Amino acid sequence: MGKPQQAEATKGQERLAFLLLTGVVFPLLAVIIVAGYGFLVWIYQMFAGPPTGP
Repeated sequence: MGKPQQAEATKGQERLAFLLLTGVVFPLLAVIIVAGYGFLVWIYQMFAGPPTGP
């Protein structure tokens, strides 16, 4: 039996993937989620009116 056809990831590739995930993907995903929630609240308030205080 020889090596499997699929190439193994090197440490450099794993480090690059980790940095890409932690430095780009997760922060961008967090911004998109927060902005989406804010947009939904804004749209809701257009129809329901602004929140009223006591």
